[in-house]
Amino acid sequence: MVDGQIIVVGWPLAGVLVLLTVVGALVVRLGRLDGWRPVVTAATRATVQLGTVSLLIAAVLASGWLTAGFVLLMYGIAAVTSAGRITRGGGRAAVRALPGPAMSIAAGVGPVLALLVGTGIVPARPVAIIPIAGILIGGAMTATSLAGRRARDELRARRGEYEAALALGLFNRDAALLITRPTANQALVPVLDQTRTVGLVTLPGAFVGVLLGGGDPIQAGVTQLVVLVSLLAIEAVAVLVTIEVVAHTP
Repeated sequence: MVDGQIIVVGWPLAGVLVLLTVVGALVVRLGRLDGWRPVVTAATRATVQLGTVSLLIAAVLASGWLTAGFVLLMYGIAAVTSAGRITRGGGRAAVRALPGPAMSIAAGVGPVLALLVGTGIVPARPVAIIPIAGILIGGAMTATSLAGRRARDELRARRGEYEAALALGLFNRDAALLITRPTANQALVPVLDQTRTVGLVTLPGAFVGVLLGGGDPIQAGVTQLVVLVSLLAIEAVAVLVTIEVVAHTP
C-alpha cells in the first residue's frame, strides 16, 4: 500500500492494462476462440464506465433518489446485456427478447434485496445498497444469460426432438422444458463453485471490500456469506424464470 492506495495510479498501471488487453485479444485471436474485438471492446468499456462511475459516485451516494435511480440503471443495463447475449447480438431480436431477461433478473433480485434491506441486514444507506445491489444484479444477469443462451441452443440443436414431443401430444411449454430443463442447472455452476470454494480458492469482492474499508475479518466473512447465499437464491430463481420464458417462446 502506497499513501493509502491499494493500486498505484500512474503510467505503469496504464501500460500494464493495455498490455493485458492486447495479450487477451491475441490469445483469443491466435487460438481461434473468437474474434479479438470483444476483448478490446470489453476492456475499453470497463475503463470508461468505471471512470465515469468513480466521478459520479460521490453525488449518487449523497442522495437516496439518485441511489434508487442508479440501481434501476444497473438493472436496465443488465437486462439489455443479457438480452443481447441470449440472442447473440443486438438489434430487433434483442429488443424483442428484452422482457424475458428483465423479468428473470427482477424476479430474482427484487425479493431478495427487499428482504435484506427490510430486515436491516443491509443498512438502508446508499453506500451499502449500491455495491450489494450491483453484485446481486450482476449475478442474476450472468445466470440469465447462460440459461437463456443454452436453452435456445438446445432447442435449435434438438429441434427434431422438440417436434417429436409435440407430435406425441405435449403442449409447447412441456415439449420445450423436456429439452431445456436437463441442462439449465449448468447456469448455476459458477455461483455454486464460488460458494463451495470461498475462502479456500477465492476471496470474492465483498470480503475484500469490507477488509479494505477497515472492517474486521469476521464482518467481512459474514458479509460475503450473505452475498453468496443470496446469489444462490437469486440465480436459481433467474434460471427457472428464464427457461420458462424460453419454453413459452421456443
